[in-house]
Amino acid sequence: MKFQQLILLIDPSVKEWAIEARLLRWLTFLWLSVGLVILFSASYPLANSYYGDGFYYVKRQMAWAVLGCVGFNFMVHTPLKSLMRVAQWFLLLFLGLIGVTVIPGLGITINGATRWLSVGAFPIQPSELIKPFLVLQGAQVFGLWPSLKPAIRWRWLAIFGAVLVGILLQPNLSTATFCGMTLFAIAVASGLPYRSLLTTGGVGLGLGMLSLSMNEYQRQRIMTFLDPWADPMENGYQLTQSLMAIGSGGFWGSGLGLSQQKWFYLPIQYTDFIFAVYAEEFGFVGSLLLLLMLGVYATLGLVVALKCTDKFHRLIAIGATFLLVGQSLINIGVATGALPTTGLPLPMFSYGGNSMIASLLSAGLLVRVARESRQAQVVSLDDRRKKQTQLK
Repeated sequence: MKFQQLILLIDPSVKEWAIEARLLRWLTFLWLSVGLVILFSASYPLANSYYGDGFYYVKRQMAWAVLGCVGFNFMVHTPLKSLMRVAQWFLLLFLGLIGVTVIPGLGITINGATRWLSVGAFPIQPSELIKPFLVLQGAQVFGLWPSLKPAIRWRWLAIFGAVLVGILLQPNLSTATFCGMTLFAIAVASGLPYRSLLTTGGVGLGLGMLSLSMNEYQRQRIMTFLDPWADPMENGYQLTQSLMAIGSGGFWGSGLGLSQQKWFYLPIQYTDFIFAVYAEEFGFVGSLLLLLMLGVYATLGLVVALKCTDKFHRLIAIGATFLLVGQSLINIGVATGALPTTGLPLPMFSYGGNSMIASLLSAGLLVRVARESRQAQVVSLDDRRKKQTQLK
């Protein structure tokens, strides 16, 4: 039996999907598969040294990936109307959990930041899991913006603001900034007035500057970004080692598993700086292929958005694409020294169950939009009234 026939046997509805939905699905699985291979390579030395098992991290990541694929499948096969109906409740749930992390003694603190909660044996990072629901709810609010009453507008702006402030208080400037950028991208795509966009952007910039003024390590990251070689053995160590790894890859790379920097030279090489290991092992050609894949993914996401006749679906497609591709480009920019160091993981590559689940849920959202965009949809007045009622 051919592989394509096996897929049709498992899910006969695939043959009815739009071509963009099928391509996005396979690209997501390709992205995930490559990410697991690179994670194994990047994490092996540390896992073998600390736990006596080189597969320690990749085995756990595979377990999270399976759970994420369940979520991906759920998103792909659930109508967007149903997902949008429950989005606000998940958003409020994760907002509450973000609030719990900033209460002294309740959150898990790692490297000076309290971003996790312990639920049994599993660490939960609400600021990661909230991302796909932020896209869903942002699409609803900004999609209905012209017809919403001022009180409802301010209510949801306050909730979005509370999400960003809560993440800032952990402190987690990079995730708060990225969540704000995602909401801003959805707002721009919805056609909000420029005055409102500039005001909102100004408030976000002000919050970012306030966070920088209150946290010394964030200011130090900016200074290190400007000149990492000024202090290559202390503050600039992480970035200089990343640059040396990327430079060592040359044109073709050293080969899978043959990175030298991952052997206790490059810090956190299996999370935030995993791209440096990838670039060292696969070189300029491999890095270009990864960027090409991201470009294809972004292009397909934009094609899906342009094909949508439903404004809400279009905004969801833009938000989900921005979450996956935008975060990837920021992570790569950090590893290459083009952007200041942040704590944003590389989707599908970096070790972390919460990031994996959030990424696969976002990918599932995008595939679902692509599936529903195959048929032209006209939003009735009754449907619009129902959405407004849900936001109240």
